Amino acid sequence: MRDVVTFTLYSRSWCHLCEDMLAALRKLEAPGRPFEVAVVDVDADPALVERFDELVPVLFGDLAEPELCHYFLDETAVRRYVERYQPIAMGA
Repeated sequence: MRDVVTFTLYSRSWCHLCEDMLAALRKLEAPGRPFEVAVVDVDADPALVERFDELVPVLFGDLAEPELCHYFLDETAVRRYVERYQPIAMGA
């Protein structure tokens, strides 16, 4: 079990969907069960633009696994991912 679950959010600085996804993700954080979110600006790297471009925002848990969601937060997928590492039920 991990102490802190980490997410990676591929984003753009001017993207309102990106801001919305980050805010929705933060609402799932429960007291005593924190997680970290690394926000990566795809426009800072041409390879990331090529990979994600119009898909942003794109949320990953484990980067070796498929994305959890893109465009809008998939709360169910996020909760399942967190439960894998923090098996106590998350707060709503």
